[in-house]
Order: sequence, then structure tokens, then C-alpha cells
Amino acid sequence: VRMGMMLSAPAGNDILFDDALCEQGRNFNNKIWNAFRLIKGWEVSSEVPVPEAAELAMRWFESKQNAVAAEVADLFNKYRLSEALMAVYKLFWDEFSSWYLEMIKPAYGQPINRKVYEATIGFFDNLLHLLHPFMPFITEELWQHLCDRTDGESLMVSPLSMSALVDEDIIREFEVVKEVISNIRSIRLQKNIAQKEALELQVIGENPVVAFNAVVTKMCNLSSINVVENKADGAASFMVGTTEYAVPLGNMIDVEAEIARMEAELKHKEGFLQGVLKKLGNEKFVNNAPAAVLEMERKKQADAESIIKSLKESIAALKKKEC
Repeated sequence: VRMGMMLSAPAGNDILFDDALCEQGRNFNNKIWNAFRLIKGWEVSSEVPVPEAAELAMRWFESKQNAVAAEVADLFNKYRLSEALMAVYKLFWDEFSSWYLEMIKPAYGQPINRKVYEATIGFFDNLLHLLHPFMPFITEELWQHLCDRTDGESLMVSPLSMSALVDEDIIREFEVVKEVISNIRSIRLQKNIAQKEALELQVIGENPVVAFNAVVTKMCNLSSINVVENKADGAASFMVGTTEYAVPLGNMIDVEAEIARMEAELKHKEGFLQGVLKKLGNEKFVNNAPAAVLEMERKKQADAESIIKSLKESIAALKKKEC
């Protein structure tokens, strides 16, 4: 009840009570509890090496949580409590549960490296501190069970000691990594390719996030990541920024259905491009729009043209394969 109401309570405004608020709060409590059970259920070993993906994950999440903690402190000072809670909510649900835990999770039945485990316990402790003002009951309960406590110890009076160090580069680069991973997963979903099937990823030109190859490989079950000049015929491709990526599909897809899907996407992109060109062809708009807005529209044009070119090439390659 408390969490659901606080999440939707803008400063100074009344809240109309709704049962859905309690449901939202319950779902988040379940998420926190399940994350705790997952972490505490791992077998820990000092013998297993630290996987490269886990090393990168720890570096990224430390900077991410420090950045959010600074944002929350600023929002507290401005009495914007619902926004502060939303920032921590997203940090826990999206970044910690959906990304970080997936990156460090050991293979089924395998132990986790002790260094990775202790770092994860530390991150979870920090998250409980950040959530405690909003959700005191579950956070206190889990904090007491996170590690051995002495009599009288309480999260309520435990100081939050987090570094102010934030590596903006790794946070920015990781957003690109997440987009790459999401696109590969979408290809699996669209083509009904089982997760156990290892895929190859091709990067056309230069790989801007080569340092995170271990993370992409683990999260997408890839056999390899290769930088190539030209993508394989019949590969499913996508753009992240100005970089094109492709997943060779071999005989894993229905070529006819894939051509139909890509032609529909091509039609949509061509319509979008015409809208942008019409706007840029309007003298009044070009003369009066701020430089930043014009730059954004030109970027939209360049991105759309790049995607259209890629789609046309992919369709032509598939049609050739079909023949």
C-alpha cells in the first residue's frame, strides 16, 4: 500500500486511492523477495574464476547505482519523493534484476565466484538502503537476513556508504550493449529460434562495444562475434545508432514470411522518411527552427535512409536465396 501510493504521489497533489496501487506495490515486493532468494540460493566458491561478463557487469552496475544514488539525493532535497522512488524502482527492477543478475548468474548447478557474490551482496545492501525510506518493512527484514547481524543492529540507523565515483563512459556504452542484446533477442523471438541454438553475430564495419563482447555472448548465447565488411546472405540485420549488426540464419527461418515482414517494415520506414523530408523541405520550418531541432531532424533522415538501405539489401538477398 505504502509503496504503491508513494510511487504515484506527485508533490502537493491529492491521490485517488485505487486497488491497482496495492497490486503494483505487491508485485515490486515480490520482485525484491525473489531477487533475494535467487542470490542467497547460490553456492559460493573461491575456486571458480571470475567470468569476464561478471567483471564487466560489476564495473557497470557500481557506476550505475552511484549515479542513481546521487540523483535520489538531489530529488530528496527538492522534496520530489515519488520521482526518487521511481528512480530506485527502475534501478532495482530493470538494471539490477533484469540485467545485472542475468549477467552474473552462474550456469545451472554451478557455483558463483566469491568475489562476484560478495560484490552482489554489497549492491543488494545498497539497494535496500535506498528503498528503506519508502519500504521499511521488507527492506529491514531482508537486511537482517543478508548477513550476520549483532543484537540491536537495524537498517533504519545503518549509514549508507556508497562511492560517488561514476564512470559515465561505461554507463553510456552499456546502453548500446543493451540495445544490441535486445535486438538479438527480438530476432530469436520473431524467428522462433530456441535459446539453446547458438547464433553468430556479425558487425558490419567497426564494433563500437567490442569491450563488452563477453556480456553480449553470454546474454544471447552466441557462438562468435565477427567484424565483417559485408553481412551474410539472408541474415537478419538491425541498426544500433549508425552501426549495422546481422545474425546469419541459415535454414532456421521461413524465407517467404521474413520477406513479407521486412517489406512491411520498409514501407513504414519509407513513409517516415517522406514525413521527415517534407518537414526539412519546408522553408518556414528550416528558417525558424532551433539548430538543435534541425540537427535532430537531419539525424532522423540519415538513420531512416541507412535502415531503408539495409532493409532493401536484406530483402534482395532473401529473394535471391528463395530463387
